[in-house]
Amino acid sequence: MREAEAPCRRKTGYNIIRAECCYCRRALTTFMSQRSTDFVPHRYLVQFDPKRTTHRFTDILVIGAGIAGLRAALEVPESLQVLVVTKDEIRQSSSAFAQGGIAGVMSEEDSFQNHIEDTLQAGAGLCDRKIVEMVVREAPRQIADLIRWGTHFDLQDGRLALTREGGHSHRRIVHALGDATGHEVMRAIIERARLAKNISICTNTFTIDLLTHENACVGAIVHEPEKGLQLIWAKQTILASGGVGRIYRETTNPPVATGDGMAAALRAGARLRDMEFMQFHPTVLYVAGSSRFLISEAVRGEGAYLRDKDGHRFMLDEDPRAELAPRDVVARAIVRCMKRTQHPNVYLDLSHLDRDLVYHRFPGIARVCREFGLDIARDPIPVRPGAHYMIGGVEIDERGRTTLPGLWAAGEVTSSRLHGANRLASNSLLEGLVFGTACGRGAAEAARRMPDNFAVLPLRSEFDPEVAGELDVDDITNALRSVMGRFMGIVRDRSGLEEAQRDVAFWRRYVLAREFETRAGWELQNMLTIASEMIDAALRREESRGVHFRSDFPETKPEPI
Repeated sequence: MREAEAPCRRKTGYNIIRAECCYCRRALTTFMSQRSTDFVPHRYLVQFDPKRTTHRFTDILVIGAGIAGLRAALEVPESLQVLVVTKDEIRQSSSAFAQGGIAGVMSEEDSFQNHIEDTLQAGAGLCDRKIVEMVVREAPRQIADLIRWGTHFDLQDGRLALTREGGHSHRRIVHALGDATGHEVMRAIIERARLAKNISICTNTFTIDLLTHENACVGAIVHEPEKGLQLIWAKQTILASGGVGRIYRETTNPPVATGDGMAAALRAGARLRDMEFMQFHPTVLYVAGSSRFLISEAVRGEGAYLRDKDGHRFMLDEDPRAELAPRDVVARAIVRCMKRTQHPNVYLDLSHLDRDLVYHRFPGIARVCREFGLDIARDPIPVRPGAHYMIGGVEIDERGRTTLPGLWAAGEVTSSRLHGANRLASNSLLEGLVFGTACGRGAAEAARRMPDNFAVLPLRSEFDPEVAGELDVDDITNALRSVMGRFMGIVRDRSGLEEAQRDVAFWRRYVLAREFETRAGWELQNMLTIASEMIDAALRREESRGVHFRSDFPETKPEPI
C-alpha cells in the first residue's frame, strides 16, 4: 500500500506498518476493513512452472525433523524411501529444547487410569477420551523403544528416576541429563535415523507449500538456498513441522516455530481446529534485555515455591494444589499477581530445597542463571509466563490422518484432541512419539498400495504480485508479535480481539499480496495467516476454558463447544 493511499494527510507521524494515526484512528480502522474484505490470498506463496523447476521423488515425504517427524520416518519399512526435510539444522526443533520429560505410567504406585484422568481434568472438557486412553497406554512402549535406541534416561537406584509436574497426581515423568530430556532423546533418535538406509535428511530446506492435485496432497514445493525451488513428489506426505510460538514476543520457542506447516495445510485445503488454544508456560526466565529461557515445570515438581516481590507465596491463595496446579491456573495467577504488585515478574524460590539435589537435577537451568549472577539454590529466580505450546492445529484422527487425502500429521502442528483446552505437562513429547508412529505406519501402508509410476503433474502457480514499494519485514513481524501479546495473550476480551483482527487483516492485505524470495518473508506470511485463524477462533469462543480466558466471558459453559 502506498502512503498516498492512506486516509490521513496530516504530518502526524503516521506509521503505515503499525496502522497508527494520531487523529484518524477511527477513519483508518474503517479504511482498513474496507481494504481487507475483498482480499483473497494466493493458493501458493510463490510462482512456479514444472518445466523450469527441479524435481525429486520419494515414497514418503516427512516435513519436520523433531520427535514426531523422525519417529514417523523410523516406522517406515526399509522397502520404502523416506525424505525428511527441515528448514534449519536438524537439532533446531522444539523437541530438542524440551526440558521436563516424557509422561508415562512406569511404577506400581501409578496406573493408566490415573494418567488418563489427570489428562482429562487438565483438558477442561475438550479431550477426546478415546485418544487420551490410546496415547496413555502407548507411553511405556514408546519409552522402552527410546531406551532400546540408546536414550540414557536418568536413573535412581538402578531404576528410571521419576518426577512429578503440575497437574499430575503421581510421579511419572522420565527425564534425562537432569533438565535436558529433549536434547538426549533427539540425540538418540537422530543417530538412529541417520543409520537407516531408507531415510534421507535435507536440512536448511524451507517447505513453502504443499502440492495438491484433485483434492489430494501429492508432495511439497521447497526452497534450498543453493538449489532454489524444488518440487518434491511423494506418494504420501507427513506434516510434523511444529508450532507457532514465535508469533509472540515473549516465548520459549526456537526461531523455527512460525506456523509454516499449519499455514501450508490451510492453503492446501486441510481443516484446522482449536486455534484459540495457545498454552503459556508460567515460568520463563525474565531478565531484561536477554532472550527468554524456559524454567522447567519440574522445578515446581521438585518443590519450588512461587513468591511475589514481597516474598509472599501467593499460589496458596489461588488453588489447593498451589504450585502444582495445571499451567493455565498458574499462568493466570501470576498475571494477577504482577498486576496487583505492579511488578514485571514473580520469583521461583528453591532455597528451601537440598542444594545438591537442585544442582544435580537442574544443571542446564543452573548454568543459564549463573550467566546472570543467579545461584538457583539460593537466589530468587525472576520469571513470568511466555507462549509455549500450540494446542490447536491441523485436525487429525487417531491414525494421524488429516482431512486432506495423502496428508498425515503429528506433533505440535496438529489438533489431536489429546490436550483438550490445556496440555498436561510432559504429554507433548509423548504425543509426538505416539502419533509419529501412527503416521509412519499408516503412510507406509498407503504408499505400498500405490504404483511406482511417478509422474510430474501439470501444476503451476501464476499470479501478479503487488510490487509497489519495499516492506520492512522485521518491523511488521515485531508489530504482529506485539499485537498478539497484547490482545491474544493470557487474558482476552472482545474489544482487544477485534482490534487485533483489524490490524492483522490490514497487514495480510498487503503482505500476502506479494511474492517473497526469503525465509523471513514466507514466515511472516505464514504467521499472519495463522494469527488470523487464532484471533477468529478466540472471538467465536465466548467462554473461558483451559488456556483460553475471556475476561468478558469468565465462566465456562456447561457443555463444551
